[in-house]
Amino acid sequence: MRFPGAIARDPAVDAWLASRRPELAAIAREWFLRMRDCGADVRELLHDGHPTACVGDAAFAYANAFTAHVNVGFFHGATLPDPAGLLEGDGKYMRHVKLRPGTTVDASALQALITAAYLDIKTRLRSSP
Repeated sequence: MRFPGAIARDPAVDAWLASRRPELAAIAREWFLRMRDCGADVRELLHDGHPTACVGDAAFAYANAFTAHVNVGFFHGATLPDPAGLLEGDGKYMRHVKLRPGTTVDASALQALITAAYLDIKTRLRSSP
């Protein structure tokens, strides 16, 4: 997915994070900040009402808070290596990791998914006309 409105730091993303329930906001913020930290070429915006991370204008990941959990999602998640088995979903392309307050996640495995999604979109951009 391409989002030409993505910018280096969108104040709407920080406002979104500040507006969530504290226990969910903390989870979403931690993982979205890790998306931001992938590289200087990361841009962001709110898409469908939640923070979305892009390389340039090409989306690679997002965070979304629900009533009792946070999803860390990947636009091309179906193609990502997932040896820890964190990814959920059965869509053609997208997958997500569901995070709940009070439960632990394999942080290194989730970080590896974020990094893989970032590198994957960079590769896709290089190979597209």
